[in-house]
Amino acid sequence: MKPGFIYILTNKYNTTLYVGVTSNLPKRIKDHKEKRYENSFSSRYNLTKLVYWEAFQEIGDAIAREKQIKGGSRKNKLNLINNFNAEWKDLYDEITIEFESLGAGF
Repeated sequence: MKPGFIYILTNKYNTTLYVGVTSNLPKRIKDHKEKRYENSFSSRYNLTKLVYWEAFQEIGDAIAREKQIKGGSRKNKLNLINNFNAEWKDLYDEITIEFESLGAGF
């Protein structure tokens, strides 16, 4: 089975959050940044900044975690982000470099 990832995006003001799941994190974040799906929630609210992510060996586990996070409070999401990325910096470049070093094509 495919690996999976969950991620949280926000806008430049860190006001709106989006939780997603994917099997190819760098490609999916690139899609968000390029607004590939122009009518999507993330495009409408300019959610292009990756502030949190988790990796799973199987996509099913990632989907379960996504549901757990989405079902939680905003405060819980903020705590996840603050504990993982206290500066709320965009992690896209870091994950791109990390995935390229692993030889993961996207």
